[in-house]
Amino acid sequence: MLVVMKPHATPEQIAGVEERIRSLGLTPHAIPGAQRVAIGITGNKGALDPAAFETMPGVADAIRVSQPFKLVSREVKEEDTVIDVDGVSLGGKAIRVMAGPCSVESKEQLLEAAHAVKQVGATFLRGGAFKPRTSPYEFQGLGEEGLKLLALAREQTGLKVVTEVMDTDQLPMVAEYADVLQIGARNMQNYSLLKRVGAVGKPVLLKRGPAATIKEWLMAAEYVVSEGNYRVALCERGIRTFETMTRNTLDLNAVPVLKALTHLPVVVDPSHGIGLRAHVPAMARAGVAAGADGLIVEVHPAPDRALSDGHQSLTPAEFAGLMTQVRVIAGAIGRPV
Repeated sequence: MLVVMKPHATPEQIAGVEERIRSLGLTPHAIPGAQRVAIGITGNKGALDPAAFETMPGVADAIRVSQPFKLVSREVKEEDTVIDVDGVSLGGKAIRVMAGPCSVESKEQLLEAAHAVKQVGATFLRGGAFKPRTSPYEFQGLGEEGLKLLALAREQTGLKVVTEVMDTDQLPMVAEYADVLQIGARNMQNYSLLKRVGAVGKPVLLKRGPAATIKEWLMAAEYVVSEGNYRVALCERGIRTFETMTRNTLDLNAVPVLKALTHLPVVVDPSHGIGLRAHVPAMARAGVAAGADGLIVEVHPAPDRALSDGHQSLTPAEFAGLMTQVRVIAGAIGRPV
């Protein structure tokens, strides 16, 4: 259920509703909006009677929420969520671009990539210090040294850092360095990690699992938000289908569907989505046309020598071309990059 407060409801009236919710053994979640506060309710096993709240002072309405993903649903919060990442917005009208190498390999590699993507308009630097790899014999990342290099790149360029946290043991270390905590596709349903990340409160980029439905993905986001962290963005990175000519199938259907179902920002990952360097720009253009709020793109100074995902990483020159193309598409739908 959602309790919608009147525009001029007082803090005391809001607190009164929250106390009534707690007295029922349920959990209130205050959601500030542009005009008024709404209070989501979780923990109930069955339907609640709206009459329990409708006559309380300051209450405008009590509405049943039909979706199981209550707090991330547009039924609970109609306007888009805009995440403030230390002064840089994610969500809203402007399309944000995250770019950088799959893995942090060296100081020289990372700084060259960071300065290159910054120069042509990226606002976030992506790069993995810890890498979940299919084979235990492949490069696993530089660990804390990689995090320190990401912090150095941020200091030199002003880019905000997006990097993956793989488990709860790593979380305090990664949170110390990162501006945005990325939950990778393999961990989308790692519920203990999702809850811990929610409690930390830093912005989160939640990637879709390779076999996850949209509903399952939104329920994963609900785990983070239910811990009080509303600063969550969803990342479509491709799902596994029967197709073998591409790494994944980038589900651009999900973008407009998500925009209708949830108030959270939606980011598209064309690099993992198709897995073929030559076609990454086309899928980036398509993602923007579909309504994405951001892109996350792999860029490496020398992709053919990359220690991971070189086949889908763009050179800095190719990324500059992608940015030019994306600005044209964004301009056609009235959005800045």
